[in-house]
Amino acid sequence: MTELTAKKRFAFPKAEHLCRKKLIDELFGKQNSSFGAYPLRIVWLPSPEKTTAPPQVLISVSKRSFKRAVDRNRLKRLIREAYRLNKYRLLEQPEGHSVALLGIIYTGKEKSPLALVEKKLISAFHRLSDAPVVVSTPPPAA
Repeated sequence: MTELTAKKRFAFPKAEHLCRKKLIDELFGKQNSSFGAYPLRIVWLPSPEKTTAPPQVLISVSKRSFKRAVDRNRLKRLIREAYRLNKYRLLEQPEGHSVALLGIIYTGKEKSPLALVEKKLISAFHRLSDAPVVVSTPPPAA
């Protein structure tokens, strides 16, 4: 194993999974940002300041597009694997990243190979790293 590979942790622990309904509602609420990198749709909630902690991630594949659970589960496994192998691109930026919650939604109608999903996820991470930090300020008291 090389020294570079030894330093990186290619893991996707349960603590990084977005499971709480309140946080999911917040992710898909009014103040979210999103963009498409076909066949993926990236929805993210900015954090108030830059951080190096990993964001909580939600991965979703529509039942409308893929009726069979085996197909949906396979696509979710592919997305999880692509995220697991490439999340260091988001986390190891010198100044940190500004993503608190991240939703990865598969919007394609056909099954895609891992190489395509990984390529699109990497391009999404590059786009997320260029995103500005949004500092929310409370409204002025009247």
